[in-house]
Amino acid sequence: MRPHDFGIHPPLFYDLSRLANTMLNSSLKQLSALLAAKKISSVELTGEFLKRVKALNPDYNAFITVDEKMSLAQAQAADAMIASGQARPLTGIPIAQKDIFCTKGWLTTCGSKMLSNFVSPYDAGVIERFNAVGAVNIGKTNMDEFAMGSSNETSFYGPVKNPWDITAVPGGSSGGSACAVAARMAPAATGTDTGGSIRQPAALCGISGIKPTYGLVSRYGMIAFASSLDQGGPMAKSAEDLALMLNVMAGFDTRDSTSLQRASEDYARDLAKPLQGLRIGLPKEYFVEGMSADVARAVEAAIGEYRKLGAETVEVSLPNTKLSIPVYYVLAPAEASSNLSRFDGVRYGHRAPEYIDLNDMYQKSRAQGFGAEVKRRILIGTYVLSHGYYDAYYIQAQKLRRLIAQDFAAAFAQCDIIMGPTTPTTAFALGEKSGNPVQMYLSDTYTIATNLAGLPGMSIPAGFGDNNRPVGLHIIGNYFAEAQMLNVAHQYQQVTDWHMRMPDKLTA
Repeated sequence: MRPHDFGIHPPLFYDLSRLANTMLNSSLKQLSALLAAKKISSVELTGEFLKRVKALNPDYNAFITVDEKMSLAQAQAADAMIASGQARPLTGIPIAQKDIFCTKGWLTTCGSKMLSNFVSPYDAGVIERFNAVGAVNIGKTNMDEFAMGSSNETSFYGPVKNPWDITAVPGGSSGGSACAVAARMAPAATGTDTGGSIRQPAALCGISGIKPTYGLVSRYGMIAFASSLDQGGPMAKSAEDLALMLNVMAGFDTRDSTSLQRASEDYARDLAKPLQGLRIGLPKEYFVEGMSADVARAVEAAIGEYRKLGAETVEVSLPNTKLSIPVYYVLAPAEASSNLSRFDGVRYGHRAPEYIDLNDMYQKSRAQGFGAEVKRRILIGTYVLSHGYYDAYYIQAQKLRRLIAQDFAAAFAQCDIIMGPTTPTTAFALGEKSGNPVQMYLSDTYTIATNLAGLPGMSIPAGFGDNNRPVGLHIIGNYFAEAQMLNVAHQYQQVTDWHMRMPDKLTA
């Protein structure tokens, strides 16, 4: 079924037994219209998704925490908002929240043993914004520990499975959110992206996801990994859904010193704009050895569709792309070693049950509370910041970061949008790369540069590989070009149906 053929017929919704199947591919806009027309209540909608989570989560492990009582209470409040005429586009819509966002009264673990007993006393800025419009928190999603990983295998709560193939990874670190949307356990979800952690799992799970321009979404209450790189963003089935989510998530926050003070905008405003004359830049460094043949075929076919839509393609160059991964794995661990120093067993989080003195408590609490990948990055970060190595590694990486940003500036002088693959391969097998950190890091080879430059990037479904696992198309825009990127993605999704597909075993 193609997206423009898909329709919601209100009479179906009088029979709640038929709701479960019909709602799976309903857009946020369609669900909002049904709620506004009172064809269904938020309590009913939330209840159906909760039942689906209960049925599927044991197999996929997408959620760490589900609190039916709290979710239904929010749904009741949303129904009251709708009844009083105060509804907004996302009022009453269940949203899955990545477990990196502090959520008042909810266990907020960041996928770590270190925070396995932490119930947040306050809401992150992003959570506040969803609460203000009456959205419903359907649960907290699983993730790589402290967002450090590309496969969702570093979580203290176990790996998340890919709904298209449970022997494969869903991507990380926002793998739980990607899985929840792909398996239709939630209509949409939040994620965070430090080096590709929204876009890479979106690609591997066959959904859409966008990392906004750095500073567009508040980091207040978003547990920090690498502060100059971290950015929250939405994950959903389609570009249109992403636009509605970003309309809520984006905005200035005085509590976040990196938050950008800009006039609010409607990210859905240009969705219908034709693509005639759009200049798409194809970096020659992206279409080289390292990308699998099946991913290359899908990406090339997608670019062909854009040409049919009136876009033109030009070759551009990002010569410092090859330096992105080494630069990232100096800067991100350096910031992580600083940010994670607060987890010492004193104020909150895991504390070793037995210790001799304060120093022993620090050592044992951190040794027990952090997993192997987190420890690895703390050690790397501490090393590159240490006396004698700071100038040789950290300062040099910052200089190269500037060159990477300059490459993008030069490319955007020749084009409007940059395109390429989101990942070099489709989803790899669980355990395939967990013993080889370098191979794991290469999974983000196409996404990391945008974080280093602070640019917005997104991934949309663009077909399937030889193993019937999804392929993602990477779209990179200039600073604050989110509305244009969403337009570019939406127009593609009007003539293709990759974003509407879901695993056959989940359709019943």
